[in-house]
Amino acid sequence: MAWKTLDEMQLSGKRVLTRVDINVPVADGQVTDSTRIDRIVPTVKDVLAAGGKPILLAHFGRPKGERVPEMSLQQLVPALEAAFGTKVMFAADCVGPAAEAAVNALPDGDVLLLENTRYHAGETKNDADLTAAMAKLGDIFCNDAFSAAHRAHSSTCGLAHALPACAGRLMQAELSALEAALADPVRPVTAVVGGAKVSTKLELLGNLVAKVDNIVIGGGMANTFLAAQGIDVGKSLAEHDMTNTATEILTKARAAGCTIVLPTDVVVAREFAANAANETVAADACPADAMILDAGPATVAAVADVFENSKTLIWNGPMGAFEIAPFNAATDAAALQAAALTKAGKLVSVAGGGDTVAALNASGAAADFSYISTAGGAFLEWMEGKELPGVAALSQ
Repeated sequence: MAWKTLDEMQLSGKRVLTRVDINVPVADGQVTDSTRIDRIVPTVKDVLAAGGKPILLAHFGRPKGERVPEMSLQQLVPALEAAFGTKVMFAADCVGPAAEAAVNALPDGDVLLLENTRYHAGETKNDADLTAAMAKLGDIFCNDAFSAAHRAHSSTCGLAHALPACAGRLMQAELSALEAALADPVRPVTAVVGGAKVSTKLELLGNLVAKVDNIVIGGGMANTFLAAQGIDVGKSLAEHDMTNTATEILTKARAAGCTIVLPTDVVVAREFAANAANETVAADACPADAMILDAGPATVAAVADVFENSKTLIWNGPMGAFEIAPFNAATDAAALQAAALTKAGKLVSVAGGGDTVAALNASGAAADFSYISTAGGAFLEWMEGKELPGVAALSQ
């Protein structure tokens, strides 16, 4: 662990510039999902408890260097006050006289929220002058926005070079979970990789075959791999132009000693609709006029065996069309099996990605996973083996 935590910083009396991700959905001025706000509460409370002054930096939407009123962070103040249980002051800019005056006026025990960093075009360019202007506002930089760590921006990367820097509690939890899952995992390690397209997960699969012991491939991606083996997948979603690539991945996996688990039976239907008439057939027996929408029970049993014999699980992507019943069955059953093994202390399970989080929440399995990342793109890039600028900056 090359990065410092809040526990290694002297926070008392210090202005703690804290980069957070509170890019939450808002409708009619109300926050409709406060998950990202809830997740930064431990960092803010720990800074306050140590006698520090939390000064929050964040982006909201994509204003592209313009002051877009509906993208002002001011509308989040009530939700932040409710979450923190303390007064949240607001500054109409994240640099300059307005920000400096607000920082100087911040009472002990309160929190300051600075205006949208992306109101400045220099933010996304990691502009040195903007970084220096932000750095004037703090004594310590705390990055608690893992979900923005794949961006080399002033408030995610630049500040880590300009001030003494550490990871916040959410960043610490994300990095600890991911390092445990991929950097130094307890073996055997299994990855579940699902979703619609092989083309969007190429780098991920290429990285994982050399790092994990088993890869369970599900969703539309699995159809492409079946097609690569000469199997007729009927009208199923499949990337027929990617079959050569799928074959290459299978060859690489064999050379690396990584077992690829594909469906042996599938659930097919003639229409993509909730509760559509369906049947379970062997994976190589999809009718020409049907589409594969889920993995079958024999496949789920095989996946359960793989989980049973694993110590670490990384999950990104559903195993079928989980959004509509009954094609959520395989994803739900596998997720609940992983959750049960995790709860029993037999498995370390880490999951991330938008569809994945939605699927695990819908199944009721999410609460028992070791860690669920809400980071999206940053989680995927970490799994692909890419260096994340915001993390690298903390480590230097």
